[in-house]
Amino acid sequence: MSLYVLDAVFRIFGIRAHIPQNDDFGGGRSQSSIGSSTNKLFRVLAAVVGVVVILALALWATVWFAINLL
Repeated sequence: MSLYVLDAVFRIFGIRAHIPQNDDFGGGRSQSSIGSSTNKLFRVLAAVVGVVVILALALWATVWFAINLL
């Protein structure tokens, strides 16, 4: 399960394409740079949303735990 989550995180942030496999060090990117800025924007937006969700869940869990201790 954790490998699937890690793979999803790599795909969201585009890290997977930067890891060379089988000694394949290419001469550069083969993709067009036309849509590159919008892809980066969506990746940053996805990262921000993910961080906000994690922080909100952590805050909710802390408050829930504190209420149960009282």
